[in-house]
Amino acid sequence: MSIRKIGFIGLGLIGGSIAKKIKADNPEIKMIAHAHHIETITEAYEQNLIENNTFCEMEDFKDCDYIFLCCPVQKNLEYLNALKNIIKKDCLITDVGSVKTDIHREVIRLGLEENFIGGHPMTGSEKTGLENATPYLMENAYYILTPTAKTKSEKLMEFRQFVSSLGAIPLILDYEKHDFATASISHLPHIIASSLVNLIKQTDDEDATMKTIAAGGFKDITRIASSSPVMWQNICLSNREQILKVLDSYTNILEQMKQNIQNANEKQLYRFFESAKDYRDSITITKSGAIKKVYELYLDLLDEAGGIATVATILASNNISIKNIGIIHNREFEQGVLRLELYDEQALDGARKLLSKHHYTIYERS
Repeated sequence: MSIRKIGFIGLGLIGGSIAKKIKADNPEIKMIAHAHHIETITEAYEQNLIENNTFCEMEDFKDCDYIFLCCPVQKNLEYLNALKNIIKKDCLITDVGSVKTDIHREVIRLGLEENFIGGHPMTGSEKTGLENATPYLMENAYYILTPTAKTKSEKLMEFRQFVSSLGAIPLILDYEKHDFATASISHLPHIIASSLVNLIKQTDDEDATMKTIAAGGFKDITRIASSSPVMWQNICLSNREQILKVLDSYTNILEQMKQNIQNANEKQLYRFFESAKDYRDSITITKSGAIKKVYELYLDLLDEAGGIATVATILASNNISIKNIGIIHNREFEQGVLRLELYDEQALDGARKLLSKHHYTIYERS
């Protein structure tokens, strides 16, 4: 199908980045958008991203080939209902939410299975809004697609190719499998991080001794607790079933660990930490953790031939050695597509200044 018109409902960081990439590569595609704030529409219109300079009515989406739902999950469900009797027969509706079960169930209830493919771009930032959207936010990021039972294979392949054109790496998953996976590797860690922070808050003394001496390990393992409370409230409510399953498994592990400590079981304690270390070390994207200081930075990098080599050459020509380098495919809570690990503080500071001088956008962990 030739894509002539795309609609966005919600035009923040993710929706805005997709729109900017489309405009950069396919300026002939017409785009319209509806957003919560008129200022967003005005800004997008002034940037020549969209056709409309005021709020859209739902009727305006009737001739769209693709419609991206980029609002919180509950609002996306409302817009699904509003679009049901408006869209054309071959229109594809997709979303960008990190939880898929609720929206898939509503799609089934509304009889929209042939018109829907769920989407989850695994990229983002603590910065929000259209003003922070970039045309390269999707570069080399995993973009999970969750088709329905009635999604036609040719429509799925077509949309998969479209996602690839954004610079992303499409992965096709069942929506329930997706939600269990994200509950395990994303949602549970946030709950654990926030629980640990609240534990220290509740048990610290009046002199705030724990807060004062909290060092790299504590800060590293709890960094994600600084994410949006509203977002994580919504995620816990939307992915309740899968999070509860994972929480049960996790509390069982904690209980086993408690018993091993109580019984001074040296062998089991060693196996516990050895197993965790071996598996963690097999994850090659990043080696940062709670034990040692890691000198790392992240930077935006377009997916083009020689991009990584250019960065390496700039640093090498200034006698800065790279300890580790890698592309970040899951960037929901990391900024920058390329991760560089240096050997010491001096090398980190030199790389930061040097790459900034060459107009790379640099990000560091707080």
